[in-house]
Amino acid sequence: QVQLVESGGGLVQAGGSLRLSCAGSGRTFSNYAKAWFRQAPGREREFVAAISWSGGSTYYADSVKGRFTISRDNAKNTVYLQMNSLKPEDTAVYYCAARPSFSSRVVTGREEYAHWGQGTQVTVSS
Repeated sequence: QVQLVESGGGLVQAGGSLRLSCAGSGRTFSNYAKAWFRQAPGREREFVAAISWSGGSTYYADSVKGRFTISRDNAKNTVYLQMNSLKPEDTAVYYCAARPSFSSRVVTGREEYAHWGQGTQVTVSS
């Protein structure tokens, strides 16, 4: 059974940093594209960042570009989201997602991702 488990969320002041991790189990995720989404209360789940199976391609939402960095370690079956210069509007539950893909193309639609983690809360205080 495929399982994705996020960790690293918490409470941080505006301007601070957090690093989220998403560990995969149940199969080898080296041929899976990965992404991060987030959902704030009362809002739809939105795309944050994505990375291709090799790590050679990445893509970011405009709202996080220049502040967040997605990366992966296939040997550890783990994808990361380094979040710097955090703002109160970054407050949300952050979800890791995965889809099988050997393409360098990354996709942003949540319907494209077959596997999801349970989410980790990120709260940024002003």
